[in-house]
Amino acid sequence: MFSTSSQRKYWTFSDENELARHREKHNLDFISKHGHHIDEYQRYNFFLSPEEERLLLKQYELHLKEFCKRFAPPMPKGVVGTAFHYFKRFYLFNSSMDYHPKEILATCVYLACKVEEFNVSIGQFVANIKGDREKASDIILNNELLLMQQLNYHLTIHNPFRPVEGFLIDIKTRCTLANPERLRSGIDEFLEKVFLTDACLLYAPSQIALAAVLHAASKEQENLDSYVTDMLFRDAGQDKLAILIEAVRKIRSMVKMVESPARERVRVIEKKLDRCRNQENNPDSEIYKRRMREALDEDDMPHSATGSSRMSLDTSGISQVLSPSAS
Repeated sequence: MFSTSSQRKYWTFSDENELARHREKHNLDFISKHGHHIDEYQRYNFFLSPEEERLLLKQYELHLKEFCKRFAPPMPKGVVGTAFHYFKRFYLFNSSMDYHPKEILATCVYLACKVEEFNVSIGQFVANIKGDREKASDIILNNELLLMQQLNYHLTIHNPFRPVEGFLIDIKTRCTLANPERLRSGIDEFLEKVFLTDACLLYAPSQIALAAVLHAASKEQENLDSYVTDMLFRDAGQDKLAILIEAVRKIRSMVKMVESPARERVRVIEKKLDRCRNQENNPDSEIYKRRMREALDEDDMPHSATGSSRMSLDTSGISQVLSPSAS
């Protein structure tokens, strides 16, 4: 149950300001650690600001959505939702300057496939990536444990898809709305956009699901207000009902505000990231390659160090997710 879950206890935050504080802290921590030898003015020009990190991550959330949409075999919605949760959680407590989002993105999707029991091998998974699939495989597997550690091994995710089905069944049973199935396209459209917001870090899956149902009803020129107040939450009390209505209003407002970052701005940020990222976590750097070789020698692992160079992928189609930054 969500009410007793790690998601509710550890990964549901009070408001957007709290999320912004976490992100800003880890941005400043990275700059403080890696920029102590640079004066303040140069730091501003060299490192990413919190706002630049947010824009960059928004772009990679769009990449995540497209990667999952084009995945073969077709990916269940639950896997997509779980991957988004992992990606957002990871970058709430890590800077994109420390770990490049194109590498973490693929790892989030791969781990989500495992957790949601969507059984694809690493070979099948990287078949969806154009370019050097062996290197892609090594990078994903090298990051998998890191991702789980940063998630504090809280891997079970409560998505809004099951509550949506519950609402639709209840509407068919107790509401006079004709053909509730016609709401599905509006619901799917809403939920696709909601994962491009921070709603899943702020609200319960049932609240997100209800917002999706009410949005879809309004698109169909239907009004479900009486169903919500007189049937669904008849015994909840005015205070709880007011909290719910405000939550639904805010979720719908967040979805309405979704927009794609300006591509030119993102290109500038990506170039800046290539200069300021932590080279110890850059598979293309010599220091990373040396560290990987040392780790393999110490642990006598059977894998070779081929994954220690950055994937050299083309920039077409799905591979945009993991390909080098656009020049």
